[in-house]
Order: sequence, then C-alpha cells, then structure tokens
Amino acid sequence: MSTLQAGDTAPDFELPTDGGGTVKLSGLRGGNVVLYFYPKDDTPGCTVEALEFTALAPEFAGANTTVIGISPDSVKAHDKFKQKHDLTIRLAADEEKAVSKAYGVWVKKSRYGREYMGVERATFLVAPDGRLAEIWPKVSAKGHAEAVLERVKSTG
Repeated sequence: MSTLQAGDTAPDFELPTDGGGTVKLSGLRGGNVVLYFYPKDDTPGCTVEALEFTALAPEFAGANTTVIGISPDSVKAHDKFKQKHDLTIRLAADEEKAVSKAYGVWVKKSRYGREYMGVERATFLVAPDGRLAEIWPKVSAKGHAEAVLERVKSTG
C-alpha cells in the first residue's frame, strides 16, 4: 500500500477524463480534491462507490471540493459507466497505471488463490495547498463517500 502519509505533497498528475477532457491535480489548487482509486468500472463495489459519491456531489461542491474517481479503465469505458448509472463525478483514465503506482495503490492482489496486479481501493483527500490531508487505505465501498464528506466538512 501507499508509502504516502498525511502532510506529504500529493503527487501531481495529468490524466484524460470522461467526456474527452483532462484533469491536472495542480490545476485544482485552492480547493479540496478527493481522489478515490477503484479497480474497475461497472463492477458491484465500484458502482456502489461511484453512486454514493454522485449522490453527495452537490455537498462536496458546496464544501469547495472536487471529486475524481481514478481507475485503469479507458475514457471510453468511463463514458459508458457514467451514462449507464447517471454519474456526475469526473472519472480519470489511468491506463498506464502511473498515477496508481505514484499513490501506492497498484498492488499485488489475490483472489481464489491466484495472484495478480490491480488497484487497491483507496481514497486521498488533497488539501487546497496540495498536501495530503487524509488517506483512507483498503476502503470498503458502502458508506465511504459519507465518511469522506464528514472529514471534508470538519476541515472547514
């Protein structure tokens, strides 16, 4: 898992997003940024997490916070996922896994005795100054967005 710690400068990145856009982390300074890493579009846990962040999107916006979901899926897959579930949050495509590796979430996983590399679900709260305010490792999807929102609200 990530060797990053709260207080560290968040690794900067620029990634393509759904809808043909791009997002550069350093371009979002001045507001909070929630980066939530998830394994794959349109899988049960990832869908729950995306729907919960979407449901709370107006509250995050009201707290001067941008939410970005990041997975190794393509922009095309993100577009399909967003359309299918009416998602309003921005999804970034980390197809090269460079950002997932920089944040320490591209890890060896195991399922049914088979080892493979994949994204470990984790969330990072980036403060307006570009430093990591909070890290949630090994996230359980259900109810997570609410916990992140509570943390954002507690920072003022």
